[in-house]
Amino acid sequence: MTKIDYRLNAIVDSSLSDIAPLAELAALAAHNGATIIQYRDKTASTRQMIDQARAIVEALKGTGVPLVINDRVDVAMATGADGVHLGVDDMDAETARRLLGLDAIIGLTVKSMADARHVAQAPADYACIGGVFETISKVNPDRPVGLTGLKQIRTYLRNERPDLPVGAIAGITLERVPDVIAAGADGVALISALFRTDDIATTAKAFRNAVDDAIGARP
Repeated sequence: MTKIDYRLNAIVDSSLSDIAPLAELAALAAHNGATIIQYRDKTASTRQMIDQARAIVEALKGTGVPLVINDRVDVAMATGADGVHLGVDDMDAETARRLLGLDAIIGLTVKSMADARHVAQAPADYACIGGVFETISKVNPDRPVGLTGLKQIRTYLRNERPDLPVGAIAGITLERVPDVIAAGADGVALISALFRTDDIATTAKAFRNAVDDAIGARP
């Protein structure tokens, strides 16, 4: 399995295209503390996604920050992205691993203990627990798991997969970072809280510093 630095996952979602080109946003995040980039688009055609992903891959060259594609194994394969992030309704991780190879990054969403039990047996390189809090970035029919649910799921995964990095997503603010990391998360995933700010570079640095400080403060 590939070792992933999940401290700051910057998700460039298609809804952010009114701010700047997604490739530009990805590069800005990567140069200011993001440790992994995820490209997510629920509405574009396959061709549009491939073009967009190729632009992001190009923008990230030289940064050392990997790019994963949300949902779409085919787009990852077509563009030279580093891997995929898969939800519970997407392709299973075993099939994705066969298609993408041993070196590809495969991340999985965890929304419940049932998901966690599945992830513990899957060929995944990281997991992301969410939604932790309410979010404006995505319609989420599931109730937030909260800090208590985050801690419960994280504890289970730590016991089953000690080396698996686990992030947290949904409603993460700068003020919430210490509590989220204290509950066991190895990092946070951000969309609006990072990109819909007046100064994206400064915000990225602030989140990265907050995560690093919180990790350093753990017993």
